[in-house]
Amino acid sequence: MSLSVVKSTLSTLKTCQTDIGTGMDIVAEVALDLVEAQGTDNDPNLKKLELMMLDCARLDTEINCFVESVEQICSQVGSERPEAIFSLKDSVKEQFTELMSAVSDTDLQQHSKVVAFKGSIKKCAQQVSQAAAASTEEELDEDIAVTQSQTNFTCPLTQLEMVNPMKNKKCQHHYDQAAAVAMIKNKHSNKKKFRCPVVGCGNTDVKLSDLEPDLVMKRMIQNHKRQTGKT
Repeated sequence: MSLSVVKSTLSTLKTCQTDIGTGMDIVAEVALDLVEAQGTDNDPNLKKLELMMLDCARLDTEINCFVESVEQICSQVGSERPEAIFSLKDSVKEQFTELMSAVSDTDLQQHSKVVAFKGSIKKCAQQVSQAAAASTEEELDEDIAVTQSQTNFTCPLTQLEMVNPMKNKKCQHHYDQAAAVAMIKNKHSNKKKFRCPVVGCGNTDVKLSDLEPDLVMKRMIQNHKRQTGKT
């Protein structure tokens, strides 16, 4: 067995995290459907969905810790005698156990997708509550139409309607995920800061960690597309 084989297998394992993220997005969508249908964020089933999110967060964290363990041990083995590779399994297991022992329930609660999940549920429940307060169905339809017409779905970077809106936790502005991530990485690779592109915004240093998915905004965009006949 060579280190190149280990690293190749590790690269394959990392792709599993994409599937985990997709699964967490699906759970979040189901939760939002439930809030809209029940009109409350106190449904017991929401707690079950939150536990599913935490299970996914733990699995995602375990993969991160495992990958980090393998990379650290492989780096050490590479500078030692060739026979050191035979103790690779035990060394990785020991390092992985050490890293996971430092992971707390609070860390899982702070996973980006778990935080976004809770925020989306709260925001959706507030919107449902406000909608229910409308005196008539006509007034409700009018309120929704006005809200959507006043909401800007255009990404300030691409000047196109967003597909996967990300909210900046610092300045509350939105950008499309692909465009924002690409721009931030490009700026940082050139040792530059990425300034929020919204005119008049004073946020001069936007980081990837500042962004979180806005599932409620995404659903508003999807509803807007259906109402306007866009595909």
